[in-house]
Amino acid sequence: MSNAMYTASVPVFTQMLGSLDALLATAAAHVAERKIEPVAILNARLFPDMFPFTRQVQIACDFARGVCARLAGVDVPVFPDDRDAGFDALRELVAASSGFIKSIDTEAFNDSTDRDIVLRPGTPKERHLKGGNYLLNYGLPQFFFHVTTAYALLRHNGVEVGKRDFMGQY
Repeated sequence: MSNAMYTASVPVFTQMLGSLDALLATAAAHVAERKIEPVAILNARLFPDMFPFTRQVQIACDFARGVCARLAGVDVPVFPDDRDAGFDALRELVAASSGFIKSIDTEAFNDSTDRDIVLRPGTPKERHLKGGNYLLNYGLPQFFFHVTTAYALLRHNGVEVGKRDFMGQY
């Protein structure tokens, strides 16, 4: 029997993390070929009050891991938050995040539609959501926002990527 919550999360996150990895490889090749300092891309922002490229990638990975872990009822793994991470370190983070979510047993997602998810517990921003709403109305939109922003930053900075690169393998 198919597990709808698993199907709506792990394969989607995996596809887009694969896309993000390929985008990072393309960006690394772009700066190397053009002899551009990598920090020009890694620190790029669309507007001064937005997070830079590096942080967009890190947050996308955080959402992929966090959403899947919470839905499956397992501990959310914490990875180092290296604000000065280069392309190789970001690719390692993407690979580790993808590896983690692929390692979660499909059965762990059983009954996750109605599982209580508490965000920012014990803070004034605490929110309670059911698993289905958490995935579809919060987790996936947040994840896609950060992947899309990372993609847009690359395009804005002259990296030759297109919609097929964004979509990845499906």
